Order: sequence, then structure tokens, then C-alpha cells
Amino acid sequence: MIEDYYFVIGVMSGTSLDGIDLVYTKFSKTDYTRFEIIFSETISYSSEWVKKLQEATSSKREKLQILNIEYANLLATVINRFKKKNSIGKIDFIASHGHTILHEPSKGITLQIGDGQTIANQTFEKVVCDFRTQDVKLGGQGAPLVPIGDKLLFSNYAYCINLGGFANISFDNNFGTRIAYDICPVNIVLNYYVRKLGKEYDNEGELAMSGSINETLLEELNSLVYYSEKPPKSLGLEWVQKNVIPLIDNYEEDIPKILRTFVEHSAFQISKSIKGNGNVLYTGGGVFNTFLIKRIEFFTKQRVVLAEKMLIEYKEALIFAFLGVLRVDDKINCLASVTGASSNHSSGDIFYGELS
Repeated sequence: MIEDYYFVIGVMSGTSLDGIDLVYTKFSKTDYTRFEIIFSETISYSSEWVKKLQEATSSKREKLQILNIEYANLLATVINRFKKKNSIGKIDFIASHGHTILHEPSKGITLQIGDGQTIANQTFEKVVCDFRTQDVKLGGQGAPLVPIGDKLLFSNYAYCINLGGFANISFDNNFGTRIAYDICPVNIVLNYYVRKLGKEYDNEGELAMSGSINETLLEELNSLVYYSEKPPKSLGLEWVQKNVIPLIDNYEEDIPKILRTFVEHSAFQISKSIKGNGNVLYTGGGVFNTFLIKRIEFFTKQRVVLAEKMLIEYKEALIFAFLGVLRVDDKINCLASVTGASSNHSSGDIFYGELS
């Protein structure tokens, strides 16, 4: 029997503004664990787009509506180039996370820009997007969404931790219920301060390693109320801008010291989330921060075994492609145990291009 597959382009943009991640994947329609990343690429943002996305959180509704279309045009251009470069023919649909501009679920607010109909019209493909809004309407956090993929695709790991703009974790509790939450900020803060030195990121954590710890600042960071709250819980850029950046700026100006202190803070908070000696799948750009990994090893007393490079870099884009598969199959892709929504549900809007 010939196995039937979904062929999907997954598109992801994280809060750390590293760029747009694209994957061309295939998933077996009868056994989702049979999947493959066929092509992958990260397209860096121009300095103009970094500025636009950073400033968007304070933009008024009319400006955000314009940005929603502009960003969709950018995504469509990037996707079309990706298709052409890799001579991609068969595509069942595109699954796009968009880029998170506003995320305050306690106020019923979440916004990921990148209008699905615009992308569909310009790529001539079916598009699945806006995975968070329905969950927030159901009383959930709208995040994290990746844990359903962790549970179904990577069940051989006790914990899945992504080190991106934020560190987030997912795992099954003793009753087999998936638990997940954002642990703490990581690259969203580290990159913010590194950019003040004209760099995009701290290569292997070398700048952080050169600094010393501001003990008072470290204590204040570890005392933030969020860390004592129980899941479901999630973090957003607004929380960082309100609670973390002013706190750091109040205590420290030396950027290597800020980076060193924040690496220590992140590694400590991550270690607190891991119980026992279960194996951990670490993914996300933060994995390449060698110094951060060493500090995680110090606090967890466990050696970090790294996955293959493509999975480290593209797991989130892969899982958003998978969320699209679940949505198209009308299967659960949002877990109430993770987000706090009133029920499990299948989330995401579907748009059709002219020829799709």
C-alpha cells in the first residue's frame, strides 16, 4: 500500500526577532509520527522590519491593520521565494503562526499579524493561521500551542524545552495529562541588550561569559511574582517591557554584566522546572548559546544532549505545520490542560487562494 502524506509549508516567527523560519514537511495521514523536514530556511528580518515589529506593540488599531497586511505581503514574498528556490510542487496548505504583536490573555487580547487571506491570494495556496484567538475566547492563555506536537511527535522525551524568545516547557504529569507553560524570558531579553552593542545576538554566550553577576539584580529577577504562579500561564513582550527591562535598567548599565546575570537567572528558572532525571529535548536558538547550556547543566546536574541541528532550529515551524494538519483533519490541536481554556479544541482559521 502506498502511504499517503500531507505536504505542508510551516512558517514561524518568534518574539526574539531572529527571522522567519520556513519548513517544507510531510506527515503521514495515517501515522503522524512518520514525518520529515524536507527543506528548511531562516530569512532574517531587515533592520526596518525589526524596528516595525518592535514598535508595533504601542501602535494604534488603524496602524496595526495596515501592518497586518504589510506583514502578510512580506510572508507571501518569502514563501514564494522558498517555493521557487526549492522547486516545491506539491503543497496541501501553508500553516502560518504569524508574528505576535499583542498577547494579554487576561484581558482577552492576542494578536498575530500576517493576514491569512492575503497570503493565500499571493501564494495561490490554502492557508491555516491564527491559532491563538479561539483559545483566548474560550478563556485560555492562547499559549503555549506547541505541546500537542510535543505529546504526539516526541513522546519519547520526558520534557520538551524550547529556548527561544522565551523558554517554555511541556511534559506529561503522573496522570498522563500534558502540562506546559512559559518558564521565563531568554533571547527576547538577551538580544535586546546585545543589539545596543550593534550585534544581533551573543555568539555562544561569549559576552555574557565575560561579565560578572549583579547579585542584587539576580535576586530581584528571581523574585518576580510570575515565577510563584502555577500553570497554565504564559508570557508576552508586554510583560517583559513592564517588569523586566525597567528592573534591569534600574540596577545595571554594564551590558556584559546584564547578560551574565540574565543567563544565570534563566538557567536557574529552567532548572526549577525539571524534576528528576527524565530525558529532555532542548530546541530553539538559545541552544546555540553554549554558556547558557553550561549554566543549565550546572543547575540541573545533568548533561544536555543536543538533538540534530535541523530539529533544534526548526522544531517550532515543524509543529505549526503539524497544528495545521490537525486543524485540517478537525482534530484537537489546543489542550485545555495547557492553556486553561474551557475545553480542548481544534483552532485556526482556513483561507483559500485563487487556485488552491
